[in-house]
Amino acid sequence: MSDYCSSDGANRLQSAIRDYWRKKGFDVDVELVHQGFVSTMRSSRFDVRSDMVNGMPRRSKDKPEA
Repeated sequence: MSDYCSSDGANRLQSAIRDYWRKKGFDVDVELVHQGFVSTMRSSRFDVRSDMVNGMPRRSKDKPEA
């Protein structure tokens, strides 16, 4: 299922993003933000947020941010 707004779906997406970039040698922070009930969706929503810029990681695992 591709429901990335539910708690389970957002957790799967969070793990997939972290694992993908870790395998490529980057360390990204990905967090889930619960947005509560959204009337247009008629359900609760979770947002996935990261410290990436334009979809690209900002720091590698080997080079810590200064």
